Amino acid sequence: MTKSKSFLLMVVVLLTVAAMPAFAGPVPSKTAANQSLESREADLTMIRSIAADEQVAAVLTANGFTQDEVNQRLEKMSPQDLQQLSQNLEQLQAAGLTRQEWIWIGIGALAALILVIALA
Repeated sequence: MTKSKSFLLMVVVLLTVAAMPAFAGPVPSKTAANQSLESREADLTMIRSIAADEQVAAVLTANGFTQDEVNQRLEKMSPQDLQQLSQNLEQLQAAGLTRQEWIWIGIGALAALILVIALA
């Protein structure tokens, strides 16, 4: 009886893990080191405007960052990192799971529930 329960547990764990897709994607390569000053300033302006947004600023403040600290850290970033960040701002998401990840978790939980009921 205990072997069947441990087997069932192992199957449930494997199905739950298998239900989570691997979220890998292409990562853009860094730009050349000879980025112009105008391009750097344009990237800084874009990132600062996002950081100054009401909701983003509230989250940064809640995490202990002032607007001056954010600006100082942006100034220290390399040109390649600034350009990469400015090009990928729309891809950034808030902490937590995406809707697709929750769907996969739900599918895994439903499959585990069906297995438990079917094997019981």
